[in-house]
Amino acid sequence: MPYSNDEPLYQPAHPEGTATFKFMRTVNSHFGLSLSTYEDLFSWSTTNIASFWSTVWDETKIVGDKGEHVVAYDAMPADNPAWFSDANLNWAENMLQDRSNKTAIIETTEPLPGVEPSLRQLSYSQLYDTVADVVSALLLHGFRPGDRVGAYTSNCSENVIACLATTALGGIWVSAAADFGPQGVLERFNQVAPKFIFTVDAVVYNGKVHDHLQKVATLVNGLSTNPQVIVIKSRLVQDAPAFVKEHTTWDALVATGRAAKLGRTPGGEIRWHRGAFNDPLWILFSSGTTGLPKPIVHRAGGMLLQSNKEFMICADLKPDDVFFYFTTTGWMMWNFLVSSLSVGCTLVLYDGSPLRDPSYLWKLVDKLGITVFGTSAKYLDALSKVYKPREHSQLKTLRHVYSTGSPLSPALFDFVYEYIHPEILLGSITGGTDICSLFCGMCSALPVYRGEIQCRMLGMAVESFTSEGKPSGPTESGELVCTKPFPCMPAGFWPLPGYGSDEAVKASAQRYQDAYFSVYEGIWYHGDHILIAESKMNNGGGVVMLGRSDGVLNPSGVRFGSAELYEVIEACFPPTSDFPIVDCVAIGQSTENGMDERVVLFVKLPVGTSLTPEFEKRIRAEIRARRSPRHVPERILRTPDVPYTLNGKRVEVTVKKIINGAPITIVNPSTLLNPGCLEFYVDAGCALRKEVEPQLKSTGN
Repeated sequence: MPYSNDEPLYQPAHPEGTATFKFMRTVNSHFGLSLSTYEDLFSWSTTNIASFWSTVWDETKIVGDKGEHVVAYDAMPADNPAWFSDANLNWAENMLQDRSNKTAIIETTEPLPGVEPSLRQLSYSQLYDTVADVVSALLLHGFRPGDRVGAYTSNCSENVIACLATTALGGIWVSAAADFGPQGVLERFNQVAPKFIFTVDAVVYNGKVHDHLQKVATLVNGLSTNPQVIVIKSRLVQDAPAFVKEHTTWDALVATGRAAKLGRTPGGEIRWHRGAFNDPLWILFSSGTTGLPKPIVHRAGGMLLQSNKEFMICADLKPDDVFFYFTTTGWMMWNFLVSSLSVGCTLVLYDGSPLRDPSYLWKLVDKLGITVFGTSAKYLDALSKVYKPREHSQLKTLRHVYSTGSPLSPALFDFVYEYIHPEILLGSITGGTDICSLFCGMCSALPVYRGEIQCRMLGMAVESFTSEGKPSGPTESGELVCTKPFPCMPAGFWPLPGYGSDEAVKASAQRYQDAYFSVYEGIWYHGDHILIAESKMNNGGGVVMLGRSDGVLNPSGVRFGSAELYEVIEACFPPTSDFPIVDCVAIGQSTENGMDERVVLFVKLPVGTSLTPEFEKRIRAEIRARRSPRHVPERILRTPDVPYTLNGKRVEVTVKKIINGAPITIVNPSTLLNPGCLEFYVDAGCALRKEVEPQLKSTGN
């Protein structure tokens, strides 16, 4: 297999001293077992799910009442079973256990030309007090448990505070990034009817200050409800235009809440709304490119239990860690980052372009002592073409780098270890908006192998299935499924029972079943094509991501992931080479009346570069040599651009549909970063379909 790699890029010095192995010793002691490897622990955790998750609750010291019930022993994922049905807890209370003067949040933005960037800092004590003030203000304005609160903001401290205050009261958080167009936010917020909307007056991106209130005005004018708008002054502008006529400023809201002193006990403690484990915490929206975004409701207890497991047991994060993740507020990685407050570490928030000055984020690592640096595979790919952090920064404090959003190619593993840090844990992680957490990812007790995610996460019964619904062989790729229930399964799609009409609730429940359980009976189908590698070092096998399943290529019945082609392109045709490729997208075009397909590879080239016959020949030769003759694209075409979602994911499925004749109207442009480029694929599809018309006619069509 091309992913075989016997030598680890990273090896933990003392795996037996990690949190994972400490947890395993606790399990052995409590249950009279003799587990000795990660593979043993993973197998036990996915076989004895009630015992495992109950132990996670205890070992990560969740604040709340656990009760006796965990989950029905015979439940299937499609049953969407209730978890910890006797439990009561509050997510925000668990985030704010630290009340000390230790730094909780450091906030900065992309530097503006000629302006020294500022750093805002909040201690845990200040964070708690400000959350309490906002809790008071929300109560003063009639807030009730179950109310939705929307955010259309930059990645600022106030956004974190608003989220904590909302959830402290049993509210439901709904977030959209400031770079979303107002139509896209309208499509989200109109589905959930927020009672309050937090926003900012301006944002900085690519060296410029951009007014945001005009977008907010468009959003508010289009809403079917009349929420109260709270504007956060960004300090980027002096006098922002008052496009939003009826609003409250953040400072006024906090001052009002502080004066009212509602929602606190006589001792000064916030009166936490301890709700059920399965109560909704926040709503995330799918980044799908067709139809309205799906409103995915995540349960409070599931998010808390899962993130505690990921951070405290698997990643071994500590209170003295300084955790940065490059993310907008509309991506699930923002929720992921904020959830680490339960560990007591320091969060670093950044807003703006990550690459206008590619050195800035890496200078922050040295300046702030960042220990965990999270980003996307797309960012690392772009960075590798313009900047080598290790040549300019010390990066001595760095111990973990996380990457997600799309598969991390083997070449980018090499880049991280050669040009960022040779001795860090590179955690390629995968999960998604659907679960707001991870199926496969990092573990401080395990080695890192080139091109592989370290492991399947504890408690997540991830398997690879063939199209017939059987487990794939040890060297056979297949579909990512989860065969056992897990507590971070969504509670459902909005509206949940009690929040909408019977008809709407029934329709959302059907959408939920169709989304995850329509392929394999009873079990979770995630839509990723994967390979579970042969076991190394007793880790149960690493995982190789091969692309989205509905974008899997299948010429002449040979299935393979698009990532297998992208890895060759990235390795053999970097922008600095004689044959440079900036980006690419591979799709399957139907032939022979849909009974077969041919692979079409679109390549984006630098300005002034031509796709010559020699260039095409070189691409085909490298793919043939590094993969197989079956992988070689039948057609290679130049494209002006490759479409991406707002979250930085390459849009393969939509391109495939358009090339195969679907109208461009199937696309929701508000979900794309660059929707204008799709017109090219409409024209290209017409030409490509004409090429295969003789084949279609020969089959009688």
